[in-house]
Amino acid sequence: FPLANVCVVKVDGTPYLCKADEVGEICVNSGATGMAYFGLLGITKNVFEAIPVTAAGVPVSDQPFRRTGLLGFVGPDYLVFVVGKLDGLMTVSGRRHNADDVVATALAVEPMKFVYRGRIAVFSVTVLHDDRIVLVAEQRPDASEEDSFQWMSRVLQAIDSIHQVGIYCLALVPANTLPKAPLGGIHISETKQRFLEGALHPCNVLMCPHTCVTNLPKPRQKQPDVGPASMIVGNLVAGKRIAQASGRDVTQLEDNDQARKFLYLADVLQWRAQTTPDHSLFLLLNSKGTVASTASCIQLHKRAERVAVALMEKGRLNVGDHVALVYPPGVDLIATFYGCLYAGCVPITVRPPHPQNLATTLPTVKMIVEVSKSACILTTQAIMKLLKSKEAATAVDIKTWPTILDTDDMPKKKLATIFRPTSPDMLAYLDFSVSTTGILAGVKMSHAATSALCRSIKLQCELYPSRQIAICLDPYCGLGFALWCLCSVYSGHQSILVPPLELESNVSLWLSAVSQYKVRVTFCSYSVMEMCTKGLGTQTDTLRMKGVNLSCVRTCMVVAEERPRITLTQSFSKLFKDLGLSARAVSTTFGCRVNVAICLQGTAGPDPTTVYVDMRALRHDRVRLVERGSPHSLPLMESGKILPGVKVIIAHTETKGPLGDSHLGEIWVSSPHNATGYYTVYGEEALHADHFTARLSFGDTQTIWARTGYLGFLRRTELTDASGERHDALYVVGSLDETLELRGMRYHPIDIETSVIRAHKSIAECAVFTWTNLLVVVVELEGSEQEALDLVALVTNVVLEEHYLIVGVVVIVDPGVIPINSRGEKQRMHLRDGFLADQLDPIYVAYNM
Repeated sequence: FPLANVCVVKVDGTPYLCKADEVGEICVNSGATGMAYFGLLGITKNVFEAIPVTAAGVPVSDQPFRRTGLLGFVGPDYLVFVVGKLDGLMTVSGRRHNADDVVATALAVEPMKFVYRGRIAVFSVTVLHDDRIVLVAEQRPDASEEDSFQWMSRVLQAIDSIHQVGIYCLALVPANTLPKAPLGGIHISETKQRFLEGALHPCNVLMCPHTCVTNLPKPRQKQPDVGPASMIVGNLVAGKRIAQASGRDVTQLEDNDQARKFLYLADVLQWRAQTTPDHSLFLLLNSKGTVASTASCIQLHKRAERVAVALMEKGRLNVGDHVALVYPPGVDLIATFYGCLYAGCVPITVRPPHPQNLATTLPTVKMIVEVSKSACILTTQAIMKLLKSKEAATAVDIKTWPTILDTDDMPKKKLATIFRPTSPDMLAYLDFSVSTTGILAGVKMSHAATSALCRSIKLQCELYPSRQIAICLDPYCGLGFALWCLCSVYSGHQSILVPPLELESNVSLWLSAVSQYKVRVTFCSYSVMEMCTKGLGTQTDTLRMKGVNLSCVRTCMVVAEERPRITLTQSFSKLFKDLGLSARAVSTTFGCRVNVAICLQGTAGPDPTTVYVDMRALRHDRVRLVERGSPHSLPLMESGKILPGVKVIIAHTETKGPLGDSHLGEIWVSSPHNATGYYTVYGEEALHADHFTARLSFGDTQTIWARTGYLGFLRRTELTDASGERHDALYVVGSLDETLELRGMRYHPIDIETSVIRAHKSIAECAVFTWTNLLVVVVELEGSEQEALDLVALVTNVVLEEHYLIVGVVVIVDPGVIPINSRGEKQRMHLRDGFLADQLDPIYVAYNM
């Protein structure tokens, strides 16, 4: 071009001149170019006023040059060669690649057959501190699934062999769906934007993170373990206290006489039936909020007597026989429980099978009945018919049920003598529960442990006969069972029983009842809290008009066996603040198989505290406290206060030595209400022998502890507790059984799932598990099916960025596929079994390469 000067400058930073054989950006100085961008001063300065300089930093000309945005070099005879565009430049692992070259290679792979009108977009996205190449192509309308995968694998091979670079994501979209640029080409930046927002809607996708991502941090190498003794010495030298904490000392509390009298719950019920016969202990509400049934002390006592007579006369049972109680949540369940105690039998509460879903619910009932060695089943007439029905016969062998007695119309007979245990260590009841990892475990509760449990809860919640509490929990195991069946008889308070199932037809049932009865203390589960948050989100005004007022609630406790779900409890508090719910009311409890009630907020003591820990340190089993809002921070809320009589210590998971304050280890517990052992652990007996009789390997080696199987830490706070001492807070991080060992690090599924749910608005729920060293992510899609494949890349990206893990398989399913138990916990192992048995009926399964 006459009177024009052209030079080639380096792409990054100061515009230094390139060497003769270097590719750079072509710049032009000529009177025939534009002057500026209208109204864009900053970009104008950069593009229209570049001053190329020599290696010594001397300007080559006093005239400014214009940047062309083209890449090229100056060849022999001053010929200018253009090799590509600057905005198509991608730097992967320090090497530069040109998008146009990659497009050309992809088009050279059998071009006419597959790609629609040669429309291919190539761009890079930054994932985990490096550029990753994404290739999006429009496929011809008549292309088959087979064609597309064949083409994709050929393209990957071609680009790998010609450019020596891996493609991170290859996506195929239907013909004519990529955004067009004004001049008719593909609008690259718009395509990239859609890809990142999950709005590209591909019809086929292939991710290759395993081959592309080479800059993951090194896997963690386990160091040779420091012995427990050196750890203690180290803690002492560092001035750290051993992480040990306890609730109030029970022996110094006022009710010791009463505790001796109240050693057996059957005695307590008889005493209440004599002294306060008409005092109402239970009110059961139906879905309309009206009282469906009640039980006073004398009514409960008489019904229990009748049950005991039936067990002895009709059932011909002996002292010590096990009896399965299969009842819907209600007063019958409670009366038959005490009937078993009166007869000297050992009760086991079992959730009844679901009539519409016998195939999956009946085998669990059968298994509990068999594993618990029940000699008899007590139930209602309706459930008895169901257990013997034709439909039941397709799910289980109905001929092998033990004796089944229905308790609907029992003769009014008085019991000759009520059984009295010979020792408080005798078995009172068995508590069966299926863990989230799918293990059915029954624990033994002695009479001593049962009364100690009731006493601890009574003291922590200040329960007296004049009190009312509302319970919206399932009554079949753990703390839910204790609150529903045991505590009212022990403390004499009135329990308003709200079966969670009734909320399905009337979401506001529980909160309306709390308001109507002006309840100060109430218990619920996470599933109930979630139902209320989702179902009543828009109805707070209507509820206020109906007079629902929650200002009476002093404490609302979520009964849980997991890390507190802060997001849920906070949104619940925020939502119902409008109805007068105090911001301080909501807290969580913590219990597990070995001890169903370790922590419970109760009515006194400081509010639960929240700390923020570094998630990366947590993977290495370390606790690093950080400020709120710092990157990789994870909020952890204290799980209520440690109950009276309970001692907690944090032990090293491998050496079993005691750990210091704010160190992560397994939570061990010692208390008079610890269960006395597993009755059976169906499937893994040997593993659990030492769960109830663990001793520290160093330090206090005398105390017998039970291992909870949960990771957590204790931290001494600045607050004072009820006894005037400094308050020790217990933070639960998660169950050891659930953790995933990946790349030498320990991950908690919930942390990965939280990241995934945040990745796209259409992800309703998510669950992760491992399968032959691969991380499998199952996401429920709440939206149109064309969004399904958008999620594959987003899920892979977010897990790489936030957790440094490569997702092996992404499974996209319909809402409701991820199984959730009655406590609102995800059953990840059930899901894994379903995935391996090909029973999930997924919308799409992506195997990342």
